[in-house]
Amino acid sequence: MSAELPRSESADAVVIGSGHNGLVAATMLADAGWDVVVLEAQDRPGGAVKSAELTPGYISDLYSAFYPLSVASPALADLALEDHGLRWSHAPAVVGHARSADDDDAPVLYRDIDRTAAEFERHHRGDGDRWIAVCEQYQRIKKPLLDTLFAPFPPVRGPAGLLRRLGTAEALRLLHLLLLPAGEMARQLFDGEAAQLLLLGNAMHADVPVDAPASGVMGYLLLMLAQDGGFPVPVGGAGQLTEALVRRAESAGARVYCGREVDSIDVRGHRATAVNLVDGGFIRCRRAVIANTSAPQLYRRLLPADVLPLGPQRQLDRFVWDTPVLKINYALDAPIPWRSRSLAGAGTVHLGADHDGLIRWMADLNTSTVPTQPFMLFGQMTTADPTRSPMGTESAWAYTHLPRGRSDDRSAERLAEAVDAVLERHAPGFTGHVVGKVIQRPSDLEHSDENLHAGAVNGGTSQLFQQLIFRPIPGQGGPTTPLDNVFLGSAGAPPGGGVHGVCGRNAARAALAADGAVGWPRRRLNRAVSRLLLG
Repeated sequence: MSAELPRSESADAVVIGSGHNGLVAATMLADAGWDVVVLEAQDRPGGAVKSAELTPGYISDLYSAFYPLSVASPALADLALEDHGLRWSHAPAVVGHARSADDDDAPVLYRDIDRTAAEFERHHRGDGDRWIAVCEQYQRIKKPLLDTLFAPFPPVRGPAGLLRRLGTAEALRLLHLLLLPAGEMARQLFDGEAAQLLLLGNAMHADVPVDAPASGVMGYLLLMLAQDGGFPVPVGGAGQLTEALVRRAESAGARVYCGREVDSIDVRGHRATAVNLVDGGFIRCRRAVIANTSAPQLYRRLLPADVLPLGPQRQLDRFVWDTPVLKINYALDAPIPWRSRSLAGAGTVHLGADHDGLIRWMADLNTSTVPTQPFMLFGQMTTADPTRSPMGTESAWAYTHLPRGRSDDRSAERLAEAVDAVLERHAPGFTGHVVGKVIQRPSDLEHSDENLHAGAVNGGTSQLFQQLIFRPIPGQGGPTTPLDNVFLGSAGAPPGGGVHGVCGRNAARAALAADGAVGWPRRRLNRAVSRLLLG
């Protein structure tokens, strides 16, 4: 990181927040020759990509942990982070899903496609061939599909590529498939419960109910990424991904300052002119401000209140956050004693629910009921990366959700007890091997990163009504704002949550396109569109 920031400074661009999106944006602008300053309120960079030794000898990922979107993302691939010290590691198996507490033969997905097909075929005749067919289709559409998902809205090149490769009829069938609820998608693709539940469990990595339209997209994408590139982890902890991003940004000339909280953004006319710090310092910005913050934080705290008209302000008041997260970090003195030995090699494990159980769990979340039978993601980090803890031990975590409006500490403690009970049922003797345990309640998550409002880690719900042109609010979708040189570069903008860096890339590209005399027509167009859509 850079030396002490002078009390007053100037830069071409100021990036607020050093999460991965902010660092991607800073690197791209610095690569373009801009003088870039990154300001981080916390004492370490990284946002929700950090690790720490919570128990001596055990490295825990504090927030995000497995990174299939990272290795698939063009935004991160273009930065060549492996040249800056990043190394990836994989578990022997990618992901498993225990169907019930007494399941002693849980289905597992492997990086080898033939082994996965054989696993699905063993559980239900014919599903092996169905899996091969789905994967073959994905390989045909992989590039245009990812181009579509990772492009600024509206995407053009990706859909055009899909039409060329599939033809109109098959492209319509694919669109229909991707718009299905996750439960219906699983039933259309597979006949057996094993493969269906792996799709459903992966769909639950987002906060979209399994019976909601388009909830199957996340399940389909993560299943395909699991087979295509696995669920990798950075060797040495999630923080190593951040360290590589910082080194890459600084090698391009960006300056990263920690412990520097932003208070407000000065605005004159249609432009931001300076960024003010809580400690009284300020930085004049000559060309752009990129906010790697939540959308409500940008519009409600940092910018003047009149930047948004009254109608959009009211829409922002109704901004829907994703459901609060409870995360528990475990240090164990032995491998997890799974009832189903098939789970021993899986980096990611889904626990606590079959299809009907997922519906009941979502019903609890939607009726403000703290679940007693929570569905959860469970990460075996030493299994995925042996550097995380001593040989013969396991650094692990469990991750689940509370209902919106029930993110208080007491509800979190109740849910943590239920998580331990579920783990004990799936792995008898689990609690006896725990030598360290740290609970991250929603309040803890928000305290450590203001973007994680009330424990929401996705920058806002992933449901269809707050995606695409509706993210963060209708009429203000994408990285642009009503100001000529302020851009939203966080998960609050499309395509949303996940460690892919595309939100930061989109913001940087928008800033470059709108800059200077060449960007004058783009700025005029953005203003006209904002007036039309925002009123």
